[in-house]
Amino acid sequence: MERNINELVAQMTLEEKAGLCSGADFWHLKGVERLGIPGVMVSDGPHGLRKQDQEADHLGINDSIKAVCFPAACATAASFDEALLERMGRALGEECRAEDVSVLLGPAVNIKRSPLCGRNFEYFSEDPYLAGKLAAAQVRGVQSWDVGTSVKHYAANNQEYRRMTCSSDMSERTLREIYLAPFETIVKEARPWTLMCSYNKINGVFASENPHTLTEILRDEWGFDGYVMSDWGAVNDRVKGLAAGLELEMPSSNGVRDAQIVAAVRGGTLDEAVLDKAVARILNIVFRYADVQHPEAKFDRAAHHALAAELEKECAVLLQNKGALPLARAAKIAYIGGFAEKPRYQGGGSSHINASAVTSALMTDMSGGMSSTKDGFGRSTSPLTSVGTDRCGMMA
Repeated sequence: MERNINELVAQMTLEEKAGLCSGADFWHLKGVERLGIPGVMVSDGPHGLRKQDQEADHLGINDSIKAVCFPAACATAASFDEALLERMGRALGEECRAEDVSVLLGPAVNIKRSPLCGRNFEYFSEDPYLAGKLAAAQVRGVQSWDVGTSVKHYAANNQEYRRMTCSSDMSERTLREIYLAPFETIVKEARPWTLMCSYNKINGVFASENPHTLTEILRDEWGFDGYVMSDWGAVNDRVKGLAAGLELEMPSSNGVRDAQIVAAVRGGTLDEAVLDKAVARILNIVFRYADVQHPEAKFDRAAHHALAAELEKECAVLLQNKGALPLARAAKIAYIGGFAEKPRYQGGGSSHINASAVTSALMTDMSGGMSSTKDGFGRSTSPLTSVGTDRCGMMA
């Protein structure tokens, strides 16, 4: 459907335009009913659909719908397989369509700078080339269903400690060759619908109000044509952010930031043309989703769980084999540690998936009853627990 977005913007009141630049609630954008502008939903990713219907949060505390947990980026990066990431992206895009989610928040492509970063499991690599290529493939997959992605966290957000206030200070060359490089690859090769800005400062300027990264590099140099949203609560100064190139603030500010934008326009400190451009960018993405229907989309959890298991096998890395593999079917096998029964298959926080199914090592055991388990160190342990008939077991 062809739409004249600029004509639509011209019909909006100043208050409606300011309101469109912040969320309606925790997960939805505002709509304007009288003009046929729908309110659409965004949802956490990046390795599964963390859609919350009730008691929303961005910390992974409250429940979300049952969904498929695909391998996290720390695993998929070990595959070095763009086709694998695109298959995963297509599955996620179909799930979003089936659940009426317009934008999936991910993938996350911050560089692994320190092993102490609490979200390293969400990030692909310390290699900007690998991160960019794999994430671009995932973006293409998701967006093949006319669902947007929000590549995050732009930019130089490589630690969680004091992430709301810290400044990532570096030379221009370092910024471009390491920390911006994955984003550049994705923007140029996959054309993501949105990007998400980070909490931190970059050389002393908040990422949410940094015209050098948000406009000069992202739009003027790379040709990005979507909109930039804030990470949840990442906005410092709303008017400065809008002028710098941050179109959408999430979540809702309950009208506080909207009023600041209106006051700035009326007071002459913000050109209304800047606001109009931001609104047009948001509407272009809203209607890119809303104007296309995919009635064939379905969320087949069983099929996608099987796909996730298939993809995970391609992510495993064998460092050395001293004759132990392949295992003989008649071999005695000992599983050491509680994760054999209750595996640790994802991290926590905003990407925590309420998995519809989990397949443990014990569930896939093919030893014909010749296996045993024992808790690992640091836990209350009980005597060796037999899975089958053999109780002595051997480590393979």
